[in-house]
Amino acid sequence: MKSILKANALVLALALLVSAQVLAQATNVTGEWAFNVTTDQGGGTPAITFKQDGEKLTGKYAGQLGNADLTGTVKGNAIHFTFTLDVQGQQAPITYDGTVEKNTMKGKLDIGGMVTGTFTATKK
Repeated sequence: MKSILKANALVLALALLVSAQVLAQATNVTGEWAFNVTTDQGGGTPAITFKQDGEKLTGKYAGQLGNADLTGTVKGNAIHFTFTLDVQGQQAPITYDGTVEKNTMKGKLDIGGMVTGTFTATKK
């Protein structure tokens, strides 16, 4: 009986250790990021600052098109965020969708349904 209890305790301890390691490795994008954006209309190098609270994402976009507050989500390693900018007198919703791997991310963006592109980013 004691051996069964010891074995169960060991299994439980290992499960807790693995769970703690998985949680410690969870994606966290909080901080400043340097982006490199490419579209068929040109490119840019905006700076984006994120604040992550669980899956909820808020932050600030600063680039050649202007400045804006953003909102989004981080689920697993998938990131999604949006903001709106005035582009040539029109309000344009801008959407980024990508994946995060440690201190880098990459993906696609859409500007008002009229321009699409790709991005890469590195955490500063």
